[in-house]
Amino acid sequence: MSMKLQSASRKEILRIARGTAVCDVLMIGALLLLSLVGVGRFSPGRILLGAICGSAVAVANFALLCLTVQSAAQIQDQRRMRRRFQFSYNLRLILQAAWVVACYLIPQIHFVAGVAPILFPNLVIFYLQFRGKLVSPGTAAKASPPEDPEPPERLESFEV
Repeated sequence: MSMKLQSASRKEILRIARGTAVCDVLMIGALLLLSLVGVGRFSPGRILLGAICGSAVAVANFALLCLTVQSAAQIQDQRRMRRRFQFSYNLRLILQAAWVVACYLIPQIHFVAGVAPILFPNLVIFYLQFRGKLVSPGTAAKASPPEDPEPPERLESFEV
């Protein structure tokens, strides 16, 4: 099993990275505007460090998801595939939680600028879906639902 990204995955990761960078610019502008009206203090170094590192975590998280999908597509056993996805989900969630804690504990990182980029890949995906650029119209019509002889397991997130 190879850990090399396929070209389609690389293309999607680049789209997510570009979209995340655009969101970073918008976030930095919003933080600047908020500071001008007296909400918070604009610290360029802390904000840039948070935005760059937070975006790196977000894009790495998406890349790990792509690698998981690629490797799981080669697994024939449904239960093994589900376990792979669940393990990947838990690992990526722990990575994000560790980053949030790091943003809180490291004073050189602006908390909001560090944590907000975790949400940016989702925003980019929603934008692409809204614009119809995520799936080509012909592909969606041809797709048929997969056959699943076993009842699906309920994989839920941990709730407090």
